[in-house]
Amino acid sequence: MRQAGLKPVWKRKFIHTTNSKHPLPVAANILDRRFNPVAPDIAWVTDITYIRTNSGWLYLAIVLDLYSRKVIGWAMTPDMPAELVCDALRMAIRQRQPEPGLIVHSDRGSQYASREYQALIIQHGMICSMSRKGNCWDNAVAERFFLNLKMERVWQREYANRTEAQTDITAYIVGFYNCERIHSALGNLSPSVFERNRAVKKPIGVSEIT
Repeated sequence: MRQAGLKPVWKRKFIHTTNSKHPLPVAANILDRRFNPVAPDIAWVTDITYIRTNSGWLYLAIVLDLYSRKVIGWAMTPDMPAELVCDALRMAIRQRQPEPGLIVHSDRGSQYASREYQALIIQHGMICSMSRKGNCWDNAVAERFFLNLKMERVWQREYANRTEAQTDITAYIVGFYNCERIHSALGNLSPSVFERNRAVKKPIGVSEIT
């Protein structure tokens, strides 16, 4: 590695972002790890992670379309209110205008079980799906995006403040991850190129998830 000018990236200390110890209702695991829908806007996944800055923590919520692995919605705040995940979902809805019946999968965190988030799901005719308790593999695609983000960008930086982190993370999503970063699951194409190359009429219904 020294000869090639490479250096390892070490995993940082883990911070819990999921509070599943709440009295709010939770949804069944409708998605059931079916991570390869046949068209866009059949199934989305969403999650929250944390970003360290010299001014304190910044929390990032994202929404990702499983078909292309494209990040279609995101929001960042210095804490984790329900509004954080609602803002990310609203951005995804504005960009994609999905038909009713879309599955939106998350963990069992209090933000996703909140009345505000659930009302937004119902308003747009979406189907709420949640991971089983303590099972991160049920939302593995979102978790993988966060690992890529941190290894490829966040852990290579030292952010002076939250504004600097927000700007850099947005640049990573828009300028690199969605349009340039290739995925083996997409035939070594980026999410945006994959969607352009495989534009199809979207089938309707949960049965279109494989």
